[in-house]
Amino acid sequence: MKFAQLRQQGYFVRGLWALLILSAIAAAFDGRWSLTFVAIAALGLSFAPLFLASRFDITLPLPFVAAITIFVIASIFMGEAFDFYERVWWWDIALHASSAIGFGLIGFVFVLMMFEGDRFAAPPWAMCLMAFGLAVTVGACWEIFEFLMDTWFGFNMQKSGLLDTMGDLIVDVIGAAFASWLGYVYLRAKDPSFWTWPIRQFVTLNKRLFRKHK
Repeated sequence: MKFAQLRQQGYFVRGLWALLILSAIAAAFDGRWSLTFVAIAALGLSFAPLFLASRFDITLPLPFVAAITIFVIASIFMGEAFDFYERVWWWDIALHASSAIGFGLIGFVFVLMMFEGDRFAAPPWAMCLMAFGLAVTVGACWEIFEFLMDTWFGFNMQKSGLLDTMGDLIVDVIGAAFASWLGYVYLRAKDPSFWTWPIRQFVTLNKRLFRKHK
């Protein structure tokens, strides 16, 4: 990973990384090795987007990196280590919804990148449908992963079983549909919109990937 990618991140993101490092050190001193492992795993996963961006020479908007870092901390560090999934009834729902929106936006940007930013290369509904399909597919694969972990290793990731799985999939579909709607608004809007700023910022920072963008 290029060190420039790390230096470009804001104080908020670097503060979250420092929190994970301090938590891992404190847990190690207390002999709480499971918490140490979770903190280190969360830190590594929060670095993953920067590593991939550096690998493919993509510039990530700071809000995107911040959102990924918060999501990783909320899901792995707080959700698993501090049992927020059981303590806060809406925790799992909120994380599934946010991840579905995130993957939907990533899917839309990827589709737009395939057409080099040409808004008119395909009907807007078709481009948004592809983004929707990617987000829902990721959500479905995650549910399969939870099922396998519960079946093979005796975990309890599915919590209440079928109800938990179906509830997660429904939330995934709603989140993916919302992200697809944002993509549709971006393709049809003539003027910048508040709703489409994540897409616009990514396109602006990576103009070479969207040469046909107008």
